[in-house]
Amino acid sequence: MTAVAPRRGRPGHSLGSLLEVAVAVFNERGYDATSMEEIAARLGVTKSAIYHHVPSKVELLRMALDRALDALFAVTDEPGARSGRAIDRLEHVVRGSVRVLAAELPFVTLLLRVRGNSPVEQAALERRRRFDRIVTDLVRSAETDGDVRPDVDPALTSRLLFGTVNSLTEWYRPDGDLSPDALADAVVTTTFAGLRTTPTRSTP
Repeated sequence: MTAVAPRRGRPGHSLGSLLEVAVAVFNERGYDATSMEEIAARLGVTKSAIYHHVPSKVELLRMALDRALDALFAVTDEPGARSGRAIDRLEHVVRGSVRVLAAELPFVTLLLRVRGNSPVEQAALERRRRFDRIVTDLVRSAETDGDVRPDVDPALTSRLLFGTVNSLTEWYRPDGDLSPDALADAVVTTTFAGLRTTPTRSTP
């Protein structure tokens, strides 16, 4: 599907605020059950004011899913994810993904609820699979380096790692006491302790 360029917004009502409200309603009611009338009512505007920004509800969904996915893929392009030992690059991607989740929580929550019921959702799922392959390749490389235990399949390790990260959407609240950095530290500490190979101790 060809992306539609956003239209110029009216004063006092931005595309960003529209998208944030739309995602909140999608998460509350489900995308299919949400109408443009409901989004307009939540914003306190007419439906035509929404169409001034975007041509359809589908475009709102595409923009929301792309926002989450673009942020995740940006982590894989950072220097820490592109150089160094694979285990360190993997840790960088996990930390960065936790920070993305904290910063874009409603958008990541929506992404994780996608089931492929439309071409837009199918495209988002394909991008998620590409991200998963990047992580799996990092796990496999770290295993080859001897830094990751070899008795668990790399694809399974990847799923377990990001199953932990994704579960944060169920309870993490950005306005709570736990900062994104502290959250990332906790995830890495608990998951990588079982992932890394344990150095062999010399016998006295």
